[in-house]
Amino acid sequence: MGAFCKAIDAVLLLYFAAMVLVAPLIDGQLALPAAVYPAFLTDLNRWYVADFGDYLVKEKPHFVVGLIWHELVLLWPISIANVYAILTGKSWFSTTSMVYGASVVTSMAAILAELIGSGRASEKQLMMYVPFMGFGILSLLRGLLSQSDGSSGKRPIVLARRKRA
Repeated sequence: MGAFCKAIDAVLLLYFAAMVLVAPLIDGQLALPAAVYPAFLTDLNRWYVADFGDYLVKEKPHFVVGLIWHELVLLWPISIANVYAILTGKSWFSTTSMVYGASVVTSMAAILAELIGSGRASEKQLMMYVPFMGFGILSLLRGLLSQSDGSSGKRPIVLARRKRA
């Protein structure tokens, strides 16, 4: 199980490292004023909307803006913490990974329901959003795997032993 978790950790490290940059620089453009961002980032966002036909980014519905604030306030700091935890082997990574995964799966369920239910999403747009659900599920499962894995290699702590006469 250890090698499997290490492989998942490698994938999640790349994902979390990307999210450390993407969340404030790209996704944040939906919630923060455009004047905060340099021209090349706003141009990149406009190109994305035009090329992928992402009506959620273009129209900025209130529920999406709320989910972006959720991402910036809660998920972005957890992404930073998860990068640190993976690189340093912290024991609490499984917990933060599970919290992150549960939150992303919940948010993506709402977004994908809108995209699929509205009938307005292009296949290209769906292919942009669906992987995030996959990463959310992977992060959630990684947290659950570690919680149920009893073979951590550490001995249980024995506080005291009574002497018998």
